[in-house]
Amino acid sequence: MDQFSAHLDRGWELISRNDPRGAEASARRALELDPQSPEAYNLLGYCAALEGNSEEAVEAYRQAIALDDTYFEAMLNAAEVYIHPLRDFDEAIHMCEQALDLAETDEEVVDALLLKFDALLGRGESDVDEARELLSRLPPPPYENPAHTFLVGRALYEIGDVDRAAPLIEEAATKDPKHAEAWYYLGLLRDERGDAAGATTAFLRARDLDMALPPPAWSLSRDDLHAVARRVVDGLDAVLGSYVRHADVFISDVPGIELVADGVDPRALLLFDGINLPDLPGVPCARIFFYQRNLERLAGSEAAMEEELRAALEREITLTFLESDAGARSHKELN
Repeated sequence: MDQFSAHLDRGWELISRNDPRGAEASARRALELDPQSPEAYNLLGYCAALEGNSEEAVEAYRQAIALDDTYFEAMLNAAEVYIHPLRDFDEAIHMCEQALDLAETDEEVVDALLLKFDALLGRGESDVDEARELLSRLPPPPYENPAHTFLVGRALYEIGDVDRAAPLIEEAATKDPKHAEAWYYLGLLRDERGDAAGATTAFLRARDLDMALPPPAWSLSRDDLHAVARRVVDGLDAVLGSYVRHADVFISDVPGIELVADGVDPRALLLFDGINLPDLPGVPCARIFFYQRNLERLAGSEAAMEEELRAALEREITLTFLESDAGARSHKELN
């Protein structure tokens, strides 16, 4: 094996060991040997994405594609970052369409269609019908790639086709007992079908598997995230802040097993505790628990953490206090 290939292989090996910084060093050494290598730029982009440097990642992927305009893998990698965390769904769709033009196998078609599906859903309700039509172009199961079994099942679930989604998600969870996403969606399926005990079992399994994964390379320290959370709480506007400003803030990885067993989503972003509704005396909320692993999954980068935390907090205050208060007022007015 030549030195250039050795650096690339070493880089991907370090990726598998959750060492993106080491992998980045290998990618840069490969680029020193061949500055025009699309493979090295693709690896560099992958490292940047893992480190939460999304803009750097897509720049590296685009460089790889500029050097090789048939680089299918780099197109899909770029599309993934555009979808999450960048939420640039138009660019993601553009990348997927380029990839579809190049796809030669069923596996490549499925990869590109599923990413385009995610991007269409991300754009909003107006694109749901197009996303649904896209799934009709998928080859039928079974799939040679085990990952596709789950991903197709998840896509079907997202458009409400529970009956077709269920066997695929169940198969994915059964064949890979360590597939956290499959177990989480299995919990959603069981809950939707009224199987509360089965849903709890699946959600607890998903929680354990989520906890077993290493945190992202860019993960904040517990103290730093607490400071961000406190800053966000204190910076809310007067109306929203009135419900939580005096609450104590706590950081935990994920909801506790007793909460999940009691019906809390294992991937909840936060939880209010010690709540009094606005028409009752006392402080509206005494404690807020923020769940770091779940916030990190949604944010995708350190730079996005504060905004995701703020959005989650504002959304939860609205659902918990403002909407319940409006409902209470309407009920009183009717009587």
